[in-house]
Amino acid sequence: MADQPHYGAQTKARKAALDVLFAADQRGRDILEAFTESKSLDDRPVRELTNEIVRGVAEHRDAIDRRISEAVTGSWSLDRMPAVDRNLARIAVFEMDHTDTPGSAIISDAVRLASDLSTDESPSFLNGLLSRALATKPIDH
Repeated sequence: MADQPHYGAQTKARKAALDVLFAADQRGRDILEAFTESKSLDDRPVRELTNEIVRGVAEHRDAIDRRISEAVTGSWSLDRMPAVDRNLARIAVFEMDHTDTPGSAIISDAVRLASDLSTDESPSFLNGLLSRALATKPIDH
């Protein structure tokens, strides 16, 4: 990726979390092990939001994946989704359910990252999926 788009601090933090989740997903590794390995290979400090997202997705992954599966339409399943989309959805659902960040900002960032990093269909697919997930967000969080 020679020309990386200009990202704000939060988008950069989400992209760093995506890199860890994607690597763990592709290698069938534990998320926290992949995170520890990634930190040991890069001497730059880890953003607090990246840390929060990676640890949060690792802790709540089953519930997050259930919420994504419930929001998917048609014949799509979590396993059929491109790995980038699956992990962007995990990040977004974690943030929706466990942070105070406005849902519209979370969805907008996920769609932006998908448009830069995934398939042509991914932005609209994720926008619909995450909008449904936001509409069914548990109230107790």
